[in-house]
Amino acid sequence: MPLTDTQIRNAKPTNKQVKLSDEKGLFVLIHPNGSKYWRMKYRFDGKEKKLAFGVYPEVGLKEARQRRDDARKLLADGIDPGENKKAQKAAKVQRSANSFEVVAREWFAKNRDTWAPSHADKIIDRLERDVFPWLGAKPVAEITPPVVLEILRRIEGRGTLDTAHRAKGNISQVMRYAIATGRAERDPCPDLRGALPPAREKNFPAITDPKAVGELLRAIDGFRGTFVVRCALLLAPLLFVRPGELRRAEWAGFDLDKAEWRYFVTKTKTEHSVPLASQAVAILRELRALTGHGRYVFPGRDPQKAMSEAAVNAALRRMGYDTKTEITGHGFRAMARTILHEELHVKPEVIEHQLAHKVPDALGTAYNRTKFMKERRAMMQQWADYLDKLKAGADVVQLHGDAA
Repeated sequence: MPLTDTQIRNAKPTNKQVKLSDEKGLFVLIHPNGSKYWRMKYRFDGKEKKLAFGVYPEVGLKEARQRRDDARKLLADGIDPGENKKAQKAAKVQRSANSFEVVAREWFAKNRDTWAPSHADKIIDRLERDVFPWLGAKPVAEITPPVVLEILRRIEGRGTLDTAHRAKGNISQVMRYAIATGRAERDPCPDLRGALPPAREKNFPAITDPKAVGELLRAIDGFRGTFVVRCALLLAPLLFVRPGELRRAEWAGFDLDKAEWRYFVTKTKTEHSVPLASQAVAILRELRALTGHGRYVFPGRDPQKAMSEAAVNAALRRMGYDTKTEITGHGFRAMARTILHEELHVKPEVIEHQLAHKVPDALGTAYNRTKFMKERRAMMQQWADYLDKLKAGADVVQLHGDAA
């Protein structure tokens, strides 16, 4: 006789296992502790086997019978349902091991040491915020262009088109890594060419009018913040390196007697030399008395870490400058590049080498950190002297904007 739900529910445990048979091999096995397990007995290749269908009442009578019928269909097709279940479980584990998030984190771990820390942080933050919640659990081999486009549209929809393009680039990098490691066959991102509007090229705001530069330099002289941040502000226009390179500068790279700073440029994967004007050396000697015992020239609140990425921009805002429209820490580079060429008539190739840009060489040779070193040393002193003249352009330090 087939079982009823009432019979199963009311069945009491004993000190031994009790078997309640339904039909077609299905039965409930009641353990002494009261647990009730669904089982199916079947024969395959002349051997008796059992198949588990879950625990009652989580799996009800109707569902257990459906699972039994599905297993019997497999038997009718010459398939062992027990082995089929194992294969499906293994496939699920394999898909989980090859999910987009698993592969992406593996790709990130293998590449993060080649990136600047701030760049690495932005990549993983972007993936965790905008990609993993929707794509993370999906097997990389099953990711299609429409799936990726849906994610990109979601990012674009909140008005961050540039982030959408960057996310697309990161997804493409992960997919290419998956292809290289044998876990996917193609990258869906090239199929999305033209699906997103082109991102607008965004330049960092910079002050390039000499009179306005003089006002900025006088405002920096009057800055009332920590000595470390003030020194960073004073050196930013003199050195015009990338903000991350400045704030993570290490004393080990400086030779103040030779007036030179050497460091590795993560963006171009090259060694770079910065000749130091006498004004820069004076600032650094004064700062070394405070921070020279540690690793970083500009330590943060935790002396074991470099100054915050936001410190210079926050200081500029305190002085009344809008870092979205007027000047940022990165804007000192554009300031120097423009004025050095237009006002001081320095050769563009000398400026570009000092900016640590890769400059095409007529001989096709690699970027050389000593290229134009004599000219660059003269340029850096000329630039520092010029900035002093701009700063001395007025006797009164004017407060900028709403600064008080």
